[in-house]
Amino acid sequence: MVSIGGVDHADVTAAAGRIAPYARRTPVLRAEIDGRPVVLKLEHLQRTGSFKFRGALNALLGGGRPTHVVTASGGNHGLAVATAAHLLGLAATVFVPEGAPEAKTRRIEAVGAKLVRLGSVYAETARAAATEADETGAFFLPAYDHPLVIAGQGTCAAEAVADAPEVDSLVVAVGGGGLAAGTVLGGGRPVVVVEPEDCRAMYDALAAGKPVDSAVGSVAASALGATRVGELPFTTVQEARALPVLVSDKEILAARDRLWDEFRLAVEPAAAVPFAAWLAGRVPGELACLIICGANSDWMPA
Repeated sequence: MVSIGGVDHADVTAAAGRIAPYARRTPVLRAEIDGRPVVLKLEHLQRTGSFKFRGALNALLGGGRPTHVVTASGGNHGLAVATAAHLLGLAATVFVPEGAPEAKTRRIEAVGAKLVRLGSVYAETARAAATEADETGAFFLPAYDHPLVIAGQGTCAAEAVADAPEVDSLVVAVGGGGLAAGTVLGGGRPVVVVEPEDCRAMYDALAAGKPVDSAVGSVAASALGATRVGELPFTTVQEARALPVLVSDKEILAARDRLWDEFRLAVEPAAAVPFAAWLAGRVPGELACLIICGANSDWMPA
């Protein structure tokens, strides 16, 4: 059984029970596109609009219930932490890069968190948030490199496989790697990890054999723009021999538009990344489950 930092499938099961009173069990959609069957896990319907709520909630519930949590985020994790903290009666401070999308930052402030815009890239923002937590004694919650966060994210894949046991692979978008690692631990299926061509921290890490700094630049960068993948996610993805795949921004936007045209699913670019890889024929197997991971965008179809 794959395990990271002492975390394995049993911890995903424990996380599922822990978050059940608050998180939604999102549906799966079985479909046929271009003559091929596919399963979509509609995680963009999760509370806060992304899978990030699962990991944030599990970490706060399972981490000793701090009174004040500090985090850094491109947007989705910050909104998840802010919402989970609000539900649990905790104070939250969320650091975001200066260019974080308004669609995400206004929602963070709307649930009562303190928002701090600092840094041009996520790595700079994360360092500032960690310093703030250290100086104030608050609990610092990483976006992806944390066992409880990863176990929480794994509940998404566990649900998908329970509801569609016939799937033979799980396909996820990758930023820092928390969802990818959780999918390995929770899904029990081969995993395909997909990134934009110009936002490829996991792809570069797997090629180098260790996490390395990677350039960030993509239409999906606000959600997938980690400069470097987390150590725990990298180890899990590497040990599981997950298949790394790259897609272009053009393919991502075409996939996003097609999700709207075919199914009336309005999602952010990052959520269309797995679908882009599947449409391009880069996903092996007969029946893939694509995790449609988030919808925090002001994009509307023309």
